[in-house]
Amino acid sequence: MPEGTDPQLSLERDHLSTSRRQLARMRAKVASLEAHGGDAISTEYLKAALWQRMQALEDDPEIPLFFGRLDYGGTAERLHIGRRHVTDESGDPMVIDWRAGISRPFYRASKAEPMGVELRRRFGFSHGALTAYEDEHLSAGEEQVVSPILESEIERPRVGPMRDIVATIQPDQDDIVRSELAESVCVQGAPGTGKTAVGLHRAAYLLYAYREQLHRQGVLVIGPNESFLRYIADVLPALGEIDARQLTVEALAATVRVRGTDEAALGRLKGDARMAAVIQRAVWQRLRPPTEALVVPRGVRRWRIAAYEVEDIVVELRERGVRYGTGRAMLAQRLAHSLLVKMETAGDSPDDRVQDAIARSRPVKAYVDSVWPRAVPARVVFELLSDPATLTRAADGLLSEDEQQRLCRSRPATSPGTARWSVADAVLIDEAADVIERTPSAAHVVLDEAQDLSAMMLRAVGRRCTTGSMTVLGDLAQTTTPWGVGSWPVALAHLGKPEAHLEELTVGFRVPADVLEFAAALLPVIAPDLAPPSSVRRTRGDLVVIAADDTSVAGADAVRRALSREGSVGIIVADAEAAEQATALDVLGIEHVVLGDVGDVEARVDLVPASLAKGLEFDHVVVAEPARIVAGEPDVMIGLRRLYVCLTRAVTSLTVLHSAPLPAPLGDESAPRRNRLNRLGADATPPP
Repeated sequence: MPEGTDPQLSLERDHLSTSRRQLARMRAKVASLEAHGGDAISTEYLKAALWQRMQALEDDPEIPLFFGRLDYGGTAERLHIGRRHVTDESGDPMVIDWRAGISRPFYRASKAEPMGVELRRRFGFSHGALTAYEDEHLSAGEEQVVSPILESEIERPRVGPMRDIVATIQPDQDDIVRSELAESVCVQGAPGTGKTAVGLHRAAYLLYAYREQLHRQGVLVIGPNESFLRYIADVLPALGEIDARQLTVEALAATVRVRGTDEAALGRLKGDARMAAVIQRAVWQRLRPPTEALVVPRGVRRWRIAAYEVEDIVVELRERGVRYGTGRAMLAQRLAHSLLVKMETAGDSPDDRVQDAIARSRPVKAYVDSVWPRAVPARVVFELLSDPATLTRAADGLLSEDEQQRLCRSRPATSPGTARWSVADAVLIDEAADVIERTPSAAHVVLDEAQDLSAMMLRAVGRRCTTGSMTVLGDLAQTTTPWGVGSWPVALAHLGKPEAHLEELTVGFRVPADVLEFAAALLPVIAPDLAPPSSVRRTRGDLVVIAADDTSVAGADAVRRALSREGSVGIIVADAEAAEQATALDVLGIEHVVLGDVGDVEARVDLVPASLAKGLEFDHVVVAEPARIVAGEPDVMIGLRRLYVCLTRAVTSLTVLHSAPLPAPLGDESAPRRNRLNRLGADATPPP
């Protein structure tokens, strides 16, 4: 039946329009409320709560309110499943939140296990307008068919930031998304398997199911870089959630300004787990044995605690395992209490106010400073990395002499404030800060690209959820740092979550089969223990490999051809080649944005330095000079993994340009290959 005369489609459109009006009514009702607390602070809290509710009820006309419907057999019950809960004036549901338990059959029901569902309906949308629907009858004996709407949603062109996958969540992904809050989950996911989206949707689910607890303690989403965070920034708000904080590891430990970088070997050393013990020693070796008694004048008398008594108190506090800063505060109180006991023994009757006054007195403060000096994290690490004697005391038996020499700065700054701290240094400072004072814990942390973090970075993240749970996301085949730990059990141990459940996603929904098979030729070298990924997409995609004399010019030409097709375009080059490629794009008048530039904005064409490609996706990808991408890394293995990342960013087409020979795993024509590989000359025109 023609679209315009389909009564079912008209009814569904009416339901969508009514649902939008009801959502606007719900938002207007919240906007009409006035915040009147018992005092000014309570009023501000109420205002903040109302503002957050307003944000959660904001409607984006480009995003459909619902994407599916469930009809239950034997009843007239019909449930529209969508991104948020919408009710009418009577409180009856117009749209059911996808996270509600009653919505789960939309993702899990099948012919074998219909879960009471007679019909599942999926909707097709364009710019927020309902354009089509398809019905899947789950009654016994009916053959299951591939959903064209589901396929078109998966393959819809990627323009702008990452979008949610709430309409296309698969059963194995749904299991991860709906894991209990107390359970930590590690997802090893091949390119295109949706691991990042799964992690974000799990955060959205937990914020729905455990809102009060997560609102109190908070949710953190930690990504590899700012470009990546901008790319995923709209996913949670689109699902009605604005409570999660999104930041990088560098921002997580941002107590100092990061201005320096470390060469690979030094970065690997600073990220080594042994540095935790070195930092621990560096903080605690600041203690000084008491050499004289504490004397406190009080009235006409002078009260005295012998040095050996003080030493006993210090030993007792150390044995209790308290933080350095806590022990320092406790020492003042313990000294004051010891004096109080002496006063009582002498016949006085002091009370707790006297003890507090003594603990705050000048003699006690000065004595505590001499025995248990104040520790400032940046100062601790600065002294450790600039003073060989300090480092030797802290690292004896932990680091070799050669390692100690490499750690000490060759040109030390005059103070922590003038030092050119690296990210690895900032993480060491964060470790020192936790030795001094306990780091507050969030209720849940989503950590993406975890395979790239050092042991010390993983410890920094783990400190943020000592009492909470984690969703750890990554792919060992995409490890592109010299300090990555290379094993999920090892990484989880450093995160403090050794009990986390490991899930492996190998079925890809984003990367076309031809592209995935081409890139997978690298896996036997870069990650031989991982299962090769597969793609469920029936369209195999476009893969073209071109030998070109000038890859900058050829890259600009390839981008121009890609612009004739629908979707986003990304041209990925070695970091050192970005300026040259930008010039070639400018010559052809192709408007573009260089990813990573300060203040970069959304554009249809992104010029992507290879080091920033991770986690991103584009409809059409041009990878220029794979050999230079490999050569730009500290070693060949990391370079091949970086190349694997770059090759798997494509959603529709991949064009590989090279003047130098392709790296051996890709260029070995004698090796068995399942993918379709087009080899064209430099002046050949690839298919559209």
